[in-house]
Amino acid sequence: MRKRATAREVADAAGVSKWTVIRAFTPGASIAEESKRKVLEAAAALNYTPNLLARSLATNSTHQVAVFVDDFANPQKLPFLETLTERLQAEGLVAVLININTHFDHVHALLHADQRQVDAVILFGTAFRSETLNDLQFGRGTPPMFVLARDSQIEGVPAVTCDAELALREIVDHLFERGYRRPGFMTGATVLSTALRRRQHFVDFWGEKGVDDVAVFSAEKYSAEAGAEAVRGYLKETDPADRVDVLMCENDILALGAMDEIRDRFGLRVPEDMAVVGFDNYELCGSSAYSLTTYEQPRDEMVEVIVGIITGRLEPETVTLPGTLVVRNST
Repeated sequence: MRKRATAREVADAAGVSKWTVIRAFTPGASIAEESKRKVLEAAAALNYTPNLLARSLATNSTHQVAVFVDDFANPQKLPFLETLTERLQAEGLVAVLININTHFDHVHALLHADQRQVDAVILFGTAFRSETLNDLQFGRGTPPMFVLARDSQIEGVPAVTCDAELALREIVDHLFERGYRRPGFMTGATVLSTALRRRQHFVDFWGEKGVDDVAVFSAEKYSAEAGAEAVRGYLKETDPADRVDVLMCENDILALGAMDEIRDRFGLRVPEDMAVVGFDNYELCGSSAYSLTTYEQPRDEMVEVIVGIITGRLEPETVTLPGTLVVRNST
């Protein structure tokens, strides 16, 4: 590999000190215009760029933010990641994406992130078990953690999330006004869905309206295939007269898979025979093939807040933001 030019070589070529070279590439640093011109000309001739890794040793900041994701099957993750990485980069930060899976769990990922000296960690997924993370005794100097798009169940770790209580109240009010009285709820994997709190709010708000019998069943994971399989099992096992008249799914991907199964395999009409509701407002929800009623999270605002916390402009505290109910033909 070709050897990189060093700050010392640029300094010699420009006839200045090494520290003048460093100041020339440090935003806001005090340096004479003529000295800066000489440095930049010499740097261009030598194809020199600053070594950010070396600079991080002096500044105690790597300008890297680790983002942990564990449910890539959910395509709604992509718009969030696009917005998040764009805002981080606008702040001069770089996102380090870490895939949480059976071979690389959260504990390994956190230790890995700590060793790389990232400035912060964003937990962006569903399978973050508080009892596991709380066992890690991170001390002084370890990166702060934040949760994005779900509740934090980890003491001392703030979250930026959509207001699930407000969202589910609006959804249940809408369904009740439309005349539905036999509600059902499909979760993702039961052990993972508790942090979203959508199922509990859904059940509680129906109870306030005098409807205590809410059918609840689970998909194995957050995917269209899992949603189809879960509703298939429910419809096969349930007498038509006892079936729900509206099915709320924990996210849109489950809802889209459920709708395909309800209509294509069982020949039922949506919403006449069974209404369906999702959560997230994924792009396909608005297509004529689905026209799915759903709830849109305030993605841009949530990202803006978490980036503000990471950069120090905002206090590190849990923030819940209101979303928007999007009513379409599926209800």
